[in-house]
Amino acid sequence: MTTITSSLKREDLITIEKKDGIATIWLDKKGEKQNTISMDFIPLFEDSFDEVLNDPEIRAVVVTSAKKDFIAGADVASFTAEKPGDFQPFTRRGHQILKQIETSSKPVVAAIQGACFGLGLEIALACAGRIISDDRSTKLGLPEVKLGLLPGGGGTQRLPRLVGIQKALDIMLTGKNIYARPAYKMGLADRMVHKSKLLRAAREFALEIANNKFERKSKLDTKDKLLEGTSFGRSVIFNQARKMVQKTTSGNYPAPFEIIKCVEVGMEQGIEAGLAEEIVRFEKLMLTPESRQLRHIFFNMTNKKKNPMADKVKEVECIAMLGAGFMGAGITEVSITNDIDVILKDINEDTIASAKKLIWKSFSKKVKRKAMGKVEAERLIGEIKGQLDYSGFKRPEIVIEAVFEDLDLKQRVLAEVEAATSDDCIFASNTSALPISAIAEKSTRPELIIGMHYFSPVPKMPLLEIVKTDKTADWVIATCLDIGIRQGKTCIVVKDGPGFYTTRILAPFMNEALLMLEEGAKIKDIDRAMKDFGYPVGPITLMDEVGIDVGAHIMSGDLIKLFIAQREDVKISEAIMEMSKMGYKGRKNQKGFYKYDAKTKKKGEINEEVYMYFGGDERREMDKQTIQRRCALVMVNEAAMCLQEGIIANPTDGDVGAIFGIGFPPFRGGPFRYVDQLGASKVVKRLEKLAERFGGRFKPADILVEYAKEGKKFYK
Repeated sequence: MTTITSSLKREDLITIEKKDGIATIWLDKKGEKQNTISMDFIPLFEDSFDEVLNDPEIRAVVVTSAKKDFIAGADVASFTAEKPGDFQPFTRRGHQILKQIETSSKPVVAAIQGACFGLGLEIALACAGRIISDDRSTKLGLPEVKLGLLPGGGGTQRLPRLVGIQKALDIMLTGKNIYARPAYKMGLADRMVHKSKLLRAAREFALEIANNKFERKSKLDTKDKLLEGTSFGRSVIFNQARKMVQKTTSGNYPAPFEIIKCVEVGMEQGIEAGLAEEIVRFEKLMLTPESRQLRHIFFNMTNKKKNPMADKVKEVECIAMLGAGFMGAGITEVSITNDIDVILKDINEDTIASAKKLIWKSFSKKVKRKAMGKVEAERLIGEIKGQLDYSGFKRPEIVIEAVFEDLDLKQRVLAEVEAATSDDCIFASNTSALPISAIAEKSTRPELIIGMHYFSPVPKMPLLEIVKTDKTADWVIATCLDIGIRQGKTCIVVKDGPGFYTTRILAPFMNEALLMLEEGAKIKDIDRAMKDFGYPVGPITLMDEVGIDVGAHIMSGDLIKLFIAQREDVKISEAIMEMSKMGYKGRKNQKGFYKYDAKTKKKGEINEEVYMYFGGDERREMDKQTIQRRCALVMVNEAAMCLQEGIIANPTDGDVGAIFGIGFPPFRGGPFRYVDQLGASKVVKRLEKLAERFGGRFKPADILVEYAKEGKKFYK
């Protein structure tokens, strides 16, 4: 057996309470907001269970948390291995402890409140029973796939046996959260109570199991029992799962396939064979470049939850939202659901009503899946104060505008806000392309002007791009960072300039796709090639989704002028501007590069008519690799230019912004990690070859040339 020692004392992690024949193991990692399981945890956890399971006066055990969450999962930083065999001993030791819990003659019950993820859920799965609170903060899940890994603590074996193969695969392949009521309904939890009764109910449940008075019944329906109960039926499930994963990921992510394989081995050859497979395949995935990149992203996201300027933050209780359109409604929703009061102002009462209706629709979906209570939803929607004037605007500490993308309009709105608000009220613009310094040009308080560029749809898109000018005060930046973090956003701070960072690197990407259409490429070929590269959607589909009118606005403004000014022999497509003039807006008016169903707005076939803007119907095959390199490398090169010019402060912000703002393939790590992975010299050579064939827009950024010559990397 592998010896694992701990530098911690048991009281740093665990407290044991014994009463009336029941031992309650309290998990409380000192100095941390959440319980996570590291290598140090294993011997202490084992020692604690040895004590209570060998105590003759103890009949049953309850495991619970002294924190607001149960266990957030494993400490991802402890996943270190250089070669096959390095990490397997730790996984095997963990399996032995969980087997001890599972087979103990004294039942162990997990009492779960709050987050129960990853290894936390796998510990609960090894217990004789699980009881959860019905609070909306209670969420269970196995999110390892998001890190390029599989559940390594027996999850691939115990979960399918508890809730069924199909539900288990859905949980593990998506990494999604399961809220309390759905968890109880599917059998993931045996009991559900109010959080105030959780501990008492858990102790009673543990004794019930000890007295052999509890019998778990399958919650699978007859059809699923028949399908999952035969080798042939299971083979159908596994084959369909593989097809779905291939279609969704284009084969770029190995983890989902390894999860399916582990489940398949376990169900066909038995749980011991499945557990052995899990140990080997978990480590195999740890060593893949895809998992390394995804774990780097996870660490970056975790770090972004902390405000590096926390000491400069001004407390914000209320924001005023100007503009009740789609973006304004989204910003309002993420604010009120995170305890920030909102005044929602528009010039039209119907627009305010539509915004509330949109927010209520979102709340209703949460209520339906039990992620929010109906009473809470009604309370929050009632707290949105809609109005047509500036009355009460002395209260908000910040005003966020999301009005139409017109500089004169935004300057006029700013003047109105400055007249109506307190002298220290922040003004934040949600513009995606207009320079913040231009909006602030006529301001009487330029130090209070900042950009807060949210992405659509706001409740789903994780990034917030905070744009500072040379005059923006530090405390204003700090406060906006704090608001973004409270809203659940991953924030980056960038310097003002045409397109800021995300829109700036997106524009040449879109332009390149349009130029390839002009050269005779097919719409579907371009989209398919970039999806295969790892983007969530192709660039042509993206233009339909964002709006052809929005794309035309970006492609005809200061951003493109900058792009042209920085390089020689630059070609810019003007086709999208022509399409916009002719009324093409994409999905929103069902008139775009693709056809759309009038009722559902679901994307259909190619709209062949648009080819008239790109040289006619005659199309030709274009090499997939050429499409991928042209689109991807023009974006990477522009990202490097942004770092060179100080638009972004560091490569990490560049990678986070590209992945979470515009869908750069996560498994490639972002533009800068992608350069490091290929090597700067290889990237420069590819750009130079593209420049020879297609023009100066591919001229490598100076910083890339420098890194190539010196053999440097952006990350150590």
